[in-house]
Amino acid sequence: MRHFLLLLIGGALFASCNNAGSTKIDAPADTTANTTVAQQVNYPYTIDHPDYWDIGIQQNTLNALNALKAWENKNMDASLKYFADSVHLQFDGIDKMVSNDTLKAMLAPPVGSDPSVKMQDWESVISKDKKDEYVTLWYREYWKNAKGDKDSVDVINDLKMKDGKIIGLDEYQRKLH
Repeated sequence: MRHFLLLLIGGALFASCNNAGSTKIDAPADTTANTTVAQQVNYPYTIDHPDYWDIGIQQNTLNALNALKAWENKNMDASLKYFADSVHLQFDGIDKMVSNDTLKAMLAPPVGSDPSVKMQDWESVISKDKKDEYVTLWYREYWKNAKGDKDSVDVINDLKMKDGKIIGLDEYQRKLH
């Protein structure tokens, strides 16, 4: 009887372990799939067009990066070919429409400054109604001042694009110590 009771308890334990083990465990979801599910989000602020942007055109990113690279290489003519004939500039203390000639004079690196750029990231976006396109660049800019001292600044450029040309440039800087 003792053997029978031991066998019964052992069988019950074995069966309970097997039942728990027989539960099907699904494989992890494929996180590489690019699926978006629209869900209602209750944001703490309201704006006219929430979640309004899609991934933009790669050619716009290339044009923005080529314009910056030409500037870094002190080739303003090559840089300006990526800009429209007139550009809306917004910097600290500046908010105006300028011609290509004025833009060239304003953006040309100072003689002897030897600028260089360490790119951190970029993103191209287009509005869902396809009316607005932007490329945003995040980078660190290095240069030498007139005394030969090295300095740097973190920069964010928001470049408004139209037909592959830069029509607006908003620049934000954070001076580094």
